[in-house]
Amino acid sequence: MPATDTMPTAGKLAAAIGLAVLGWIGSEMFRPLMDEGTDFGWFNYANAGIGAICGWRVTGRRLGYGYATGVSAGLTGMVALVFWAVFAQSLNEMLQRTLNGRITGVMNGLIEMFELATEYVMLLPDGPLIGVLLAGGFLVGALAEWVDRRWA
Repeated sequence: MPATDTMPTAGKLAAAIGLAVLGWIGSEMFRPLMDEGTDFGWFNYANAGIGAICGWRVTGRRLGYGYATGVSAGLTGMVALVFWAVFAQSLNEMLQRTLNGRITGVMNGLIEMFELATEYVMLLPDGPLIGVLLAGGFLVGALAEWVDRRWA
């Protein structure tokens, strides 16, 4: 790993901000797909934070090799954002159910978590949501690559 992979750069910051914004917008678009009366709490904030981390760690590390690689890195960061957001939200819901006494035992909790994750993934195939996520990942990658070249 080159020493510059761990250094803060403008490209990493741009990718982190871009995927945080994409996480927030994606969360807002996902809300109507859930059941009526769902308590979302910190849903948008958590997904924006996950987006920032994925932008910095996943997309930001792959910048500086050209626009095609930058766009690919943006799309990879978007997929990582969706994966970790689904994981975090299903884990959070499983923990809430455990604290309310509806789940007992570690294995039952893990099974419930994977069932919740599957339920959330089944809600994802929504045309506008997929379009925004793909376009956002493409745009974040291209802009982060431009910023990385501009301020490198």
